[in-house]
Amino acid sequence: MQIAIIGAGNVGSAIARGCVRAGHDVVISATDPAHAEGVAGTVGARAAESNAAAADGADMIVLAVPYPAVSSVAAEIADVVAGRVIIDVTNPMNADFSGLAVTDRSAAEALQESLPQALVVKAFNTVFAANQADPAVDGTQLDGFYAGDDADAKQKVADLLSAIGYRPIDTGALAAARALEHMGFLNISLNAANGWPWRSGWKLVGPTSA
Repeated sequence: MQIAIIGAGNVGSAIARGCVRAGHDVVISATDPAHAEGVAGTVGARAAESNAAAADGADMIVLAVPYPAVSSVAAEIADVVAGRVIIDVTNPMNADFSGLAVTDRSAAEALQESLPQALVVKAFNTVFAANQADPAVDGTQLDGFYAGDDADAKQKVADLLSAIGYRPIDTGALAAARALEHMGFLNISLNAANGWPWRSGWKLVGPTSA
């Protein structure tokens, strides 16, 4: 599968590395094409000259940019995303990082509204970059929570999560991204407030089948 990673920061780099290890063809784009080239060379991916070029032809697109950049990136790729799975990795932090910049709906739902022909799935946002390519903490496999409205798109994301090393957990429709974004914010807040090393992650324990 060809996967486009839009964003070559810590998160985009980590997810790209995990996707390459899982055997996928990965192309990376960034605001600075030279930075995308450098990251691509490090993780074994290819670099694209623009976000639209990365997305065009990809089976799956991972949006791993800072939340304030989402709307402009969405506009750049709008013409090439019809029928494509877009994984929204963002955590919509407000300007002073004291809370989320969304209220009654999630950033993922807003993204779906702006790209109605795409298939948006929320995933990866509850995990820190340090764990995203190797999702285990002290030997415990992390859970990969995901949410979306299209069953086939969600299955593709679940398969990717599993291939990278997560235990996929389907949290339901895209509206469940509201909870996932709050989970991401809580993990961020705990690490910032307590001086933790940004390695904590979420694990659902107990029976998960009838």
